[in-house]
Amino acid sequence: MINTRALAFSLAIFAANVTLAETCPSAPDHNVALTQLIERIQQAPDERSARVLSDQMWALWADAPDEASQELLDKGMARRSSYDLLGARTNFDRLVEYCPEYAEGYNQRAFVSFLSGDFEGALVDLDRALALSPRHIAALSGKALSLMGAGRMDEARTVLEAAMAMNPWLPERGLAAPGGPLAPVDQDI
Repeated sequence: MINTRALAFSLAIFAANVTLAETCPSAPDHNVALTQLIERIQQAPDERSARVLSDQMWALWADAPDEASQELLDKGMARRSSYDLLGARTNFDRLVEYCPEYAEGYNQRAFVSFLSGDFEGALVDLDRALALSPRHIAALSGKALSLMGAGRMDEARTVLEAAMAMNPWLPERGLAAPGGPLAPVDQDI
């Protein structure tokens, strides 16, 4: 005869373990390192030096909370790079569901939305990424590009200026140069 009490207890323990296994840990805290990199990139003497520092920032943002989230992030980024946007979105949707407090999941999903021409969808995810990681310079520049894509030029200009205040070497800086689509309104060529 089956002991229903023992069975119920075993099922409760199993369910608790499944729930714990599906809980994403907190993302690593890289605030000190990010602060140092932002300070260094603001003083970078040239674009080449700044690119090295930017790559180091990317390594921090792409440091997922655990092995499962890192695998979802890496697979999604690989799929996005090969323009499998649907596959990439699937990976990033799963990452965001699993790790709702990890900014890079939202940033990468926003990039897929941007590439798909869904600028408003990208903005929703970028706002969430920036709420979680306000100094995520790549999310800020992505937001500027998404705002520009949505035809919201004044907002795009303001956001790009904020991103460039942290990293004056952003590749998107040409958009804010004289004659560029996001150049200050009162600047002539």
